[in-house]
Amino acid sequence: MRTTWNGSLSFGLVNIPVGLAPATKAAARQSDVSFRLLHRECGTPIKQKRWCPVHERDVSADELVKGWEFSKGEFVLVEEADLEAIEQRDTSRSIDISRFVRLEEVDPIYFDRTYFLVPAGGEAQRRPYALLLEAMKEDGVAALGRFVLAGKEKLCLIRPLGDALALETLFVHEDVADHSEIDAVVAGSEVRGPELELAKQIVASLAAPFEPEELRSSYRASLRELLEAKAAGREIEPPAEAESAPFGDLLEALRASVAAVSSAGDGGAKKKAAPRKRAAASPRK
Repeated sequence: MRTTWNGSLSFGLVNIPVGLAPATKAAARQSDVSFRLLHRECGTPIKQKRWCPVHERDVSADELVKGWEFSKGEFVLVEEADLEAIEQRDTSRSIDISRFVRLEEVDPIYFDRTYFLVPAGGEAQRRPYALLLEAMKEDGVAALGRFVLAGKEKLCLIRPLGDALALETLFVHEDVADHSEIDAVVAGSEVRGPELELAKQIVASLAAPFEPEELRSSYRASLRELLEAKAAGREIEPPAEAESAPFGDLLEALRASVAAVSSAGDGGAKKKAAPRKRAAASPRK
């Protein structure tokens, strides 16, 4: 597996040679199709210009400098040397574990990007990797640490993933939005017993094992179909817009949902959930 960073994983006095390999594709947060801006009249790709309205001319790359707007229209100039001075240049290339935490205590909202930790070296060097992995799996813990990637400090969480270790870079706490406003609104909403029971029936009826292969984007498929049709000179019918049902009585809507799921028989999610639903059937009776 190709790695983009190589160093070591350190906990206590143990150092494990590892490499980082991205677990997702570079464009995973975008569509697999990229567009360029064209001039509609001739179909030519347009060029982006760096224009200075004061001097009324294009500006070359060596004339550019970063700026921080501290007040409306007022900027502080920041040179690359200024940024380099505060970046940590750690030559040890070590991922330092500071503590172990219960994995279920870490909310995924803090996860930024996932990497695989790839063991390096010979059998003797891989044994500590396997040892750490097994200890973390048996205790149900994850490791918090930090390291330097591309000159910038990264906070990270290391967790077992099958027979491998995965590293999640983490957002710092101040970058995660507070949801207390939502909590307050929801806490003031009444949850009625009959409605809750019907909602739980719908949830149980739609329960199924997680299948990663089912994570497909219908938007991507439709976009590909559209582009291939246009490239072949064909036109495709746009999909009809789905009409949303008007919101009525919540209890009646829940009852109708339960009836609709029940009438589906053994199809869809119910087939996949069969092994689990034997154990879950008795509480619903």
